[in-house]
Amino acid sequence: MQSENTGSTRRDFLGTAAMLAAASAIPHLASAAESNTPNARLGVGYIGVGGRAYSHLDAVNYLKTQRNAAVEIVAVCDAYRPRLKKAGEAFKAKMYSDHRQLLADKNVDIVCIATPDHLHGYQAIDALRAGKHVYCEKPVTHWRQFDLMKQLAAEVKKSGKTFQAGTQFMSDDSWHVGKRLIKEGLIGQPIHAECGYFRVGDWGERGMTIDDPNAQPGPDLNWEAFLGDSPKRPFDVSRYFRWRMYEDYAGGPVTDLYPHILAPVVSMLGVTFPSLVVASGGMYRYAEREVPDTFNLLIDYPEKITVAVLGTQGNDYMGPAGRLPTIRGWDGTLTFLGKEVIFTPAEGSQKKPQKFPIAHREDFILFWETFLDACRKGSQQTLSPIDLAYHTQTPLIMAALAHRQGKVAKFDRQKEQIVMA
Repeated sequence: MQSENTGSTRRDFLGTAAMLAAASAIPHLASAAESNTPNARLGVGYIGVGGRAYSHLDAVNYLKTQRNAAVEIVAVCDAYRPRLKKAGEAFKAKMYSDHRQLLADKNVDIVCIATPDHLHGYQAIDALRAGKHVYCEKPVTHWRQFDLMKQLAAEVKKSGKTFQAGTQFMSDDSWHVGKRLIKEGLIGQPIHAECGYFRVGDWGERGMTIDDPNAQPGPDLNWEAFLGDSPKRPFDVSRYFRWRMYEDYAGGPVTDLYPHILAPVVSMLGVTFPSLVVASGGMYRYAEREVPDTFNLLIDYPEKITVAVLGTQGNDYMGPAGRLPTIRGWDGTLTFLGKEVIFTPAEGSQKKPQKFPIAHREDFILFWETFLDACRKGSQQTLSPIDLAYHTQTPLIMAALAHRQGKVAKFDRQKEQIVMA
């Protein structure tokens, strides 16, 4: 399939390219999925090998070459042949132009999906049904695919396979310390949370690389595979290579960026489905795109908690602390500064201010390491499991629909459905 090419290749991997070793030749592997040995070598196949995929390729290659992990890059897949050939040759991996061919490869135990948003859910379900563990980039489904998100959640549980969503912020120990403190009652009854994502520039949309301005559909470019279930349109080189600009394939900050910052809040608060969501925003700075550059939403939960998610691509100021979120309860507030979780008592509270150290900040290598460990153990408990992905994606989909339709999105828990009002 067409890959997720964000223009931010290796940006969030390791600061020094020198730490990365070249991929070695891939021996024939016995499938780890068929082995009862916890140290069995795992083969990873990549569906979509654009810019974002290289962060994953580099991570696994680093674990293999620098940490002696029992893991191999065995296969790559992309609907754009030049990109496929580049990745296949760089990592000496078998090359497939159709993801179903990759899934039929018995040497592939784990599938890493880094394609456009609207293809994620279908490819993840196909992978689970083929008996593969799945690492799926965020958003797990497109904003118009709530039913597919719901189906995927059921498929993961039915399969018993390991699933991890690509919200690598969940590797930050801050959120796990915060979750423990909230569960222990430090802030009292949670009532309000605030998080956001602020940056300058839409390099993730207009800045995406157009590999070949003269590219055309044919043997080297599968336009139909790229379209998937999106509206059938004539080929357009910008749509193909800069797909994040278009609402058929992406949603802007609400689905591209906000899964990262909402997932920790959902996890810390222990909430599941919201009661209602409202949204506002639009294209306030960058006109050459269909998706908003500024997007705000309010989420109400039946536990009587409101979560505010705010953001823009027109300004990068994060406030004095430089980190979000802020979690407020009846008895006090949790904020996050550097490598500390800070508790500030509420007015009238008898509790004292406190600071709690964390073990580490976000760690992409750790995110992959713990995922591979879960795959070996046959565990569905990852740092970003399917339940967290489902409960994060649902309010974001609701927000995208509410903004698009100018309505309030409500959630029917009994039917597990979104209702627009």
